[in-house]
Amino acid sequence: MSGLTRAEIVVDLDAIRHNVRLLRELVGVPMITVVKADAYGHGLLPVARAAREAGAEWLAVATLDEVRSLRADGDEGRLLTWLTVPDEQYDDAIRADVDLTAYTVAELDEIAAAAAYVGAPARVQLKVDTGLHRGGASRADWRPFLERARAGEVAGTWRITGIWSHLACADEPDHPANDAQQAAFDDAVAMGHDVGLRPELRHLANSAAAILRPQARYDAVRVGLATYGLDPAPAVDHGTDLRPAMTVRAELALVKQLEAGDAVSYGHTWTAPARTTVGLVPAGYAEGVPVAGSNRLEVAVGGVRRPVRGRVCMDQVLVDLGGDTPPEGTEVVLFGPPGDGRATAQDWAQACGTINYEIVTRIGGRMSRRYTGVRP
Repeated sequence: MSGLTRAEIVVDLDAIRHNVRLLRELVGVPMITVVKADAYGHGLLPVARAAREAGAEWLAVATLDEVRSLRADGDEGRLLTWLTVPDEQYDDAIRADVDLTAYTVAELDEIAAAAAYVGAPARVQLKVDTGLHRGGASRADWRPFLERARAGEVAGTWRITGIWSHLACADEPDHPANDAQQAAFDDAVAMGHDVGLRPELRHLANSAAAILRPQARYDAVRVGLATYGLDPAPAVDHGTDLRPAMTVRAELALVKQLEAGDAVSYGHTWTAPARTTVGLVPAGYAEGVPVAGSNRLEVAVGGVRRPVRGRVCMDQVLVDLGGDTPPEGTEVVLFGPPGDGRATAQDWAQACGTINYEIVTRIGGRMSRRYTGVRP
């Protein structure tokens, strides 16, 4: 046997540091590194530490649970969060000096009540909807929303530290929505200025816009996917030296002979056209290998690219070894950085008709996770 664990995710923290440094140098404004969703499947706490070490001035997460994990780990830097629900408990986040995001007057009122209870002013950022039509204050509600924010600032209830929005089509640099959203964002900032708001940060750019749209960088950029070395605009040749941080590995559990006409896995969706060999890889959809990748995905077995055959199962998947008989225990790389026959997360995304974000955030299940580039 190879000595590998059954199946594992290996995260290269040096790649994370490289990407953060590279992007900070490229954009020339403070970096808000997004580590939500367990750092896109890479591990919240180790990635957050690596990003700070590389100079990220801010971290950003979606939920207050993620906030608590970071603060409990000792992170004391600037930290933004944005996805709450009615009757959310803001008390601990205010005590922890976290930047909360509000979308509505009602949300501001809840933050005001929490700040009064805690006896300390909150730090609040305002999200405006400029055309994604997801979270954020709708345009018709901007003025009362901004006026309520200013009134609370005057009253000492909070400090408004930022105004921000999110782009819908930044990975398509010529899409007309980009100009329209940026113009709308400028309108919202101007309206905030009219009512007396002077936030320290205006931020609009996600990973794709940070790389492709310099005019959208404002006072900071929010970089998620590119932090992990994955291309936020794979259809655009931008030449940024991003280094993928995740490698997903397993070991070959079994090799067996097939005769012409033998069919494999549930539903017999693939039949061997000639005599061949197949290898059993001990990872399946419970580990995040997409069922949509059945008969579509490729993996590297001993450094050689091999196709997945048959339907992906809960615990395992079969690959066509083309008649070869590598020893059981041979390394299988499901995906990772390009080279040595490896498929990438982007390759898997294209095979499954999805995006690389989904591939890395869903992989895991019973896999262990291991880090390289750990600093003492």
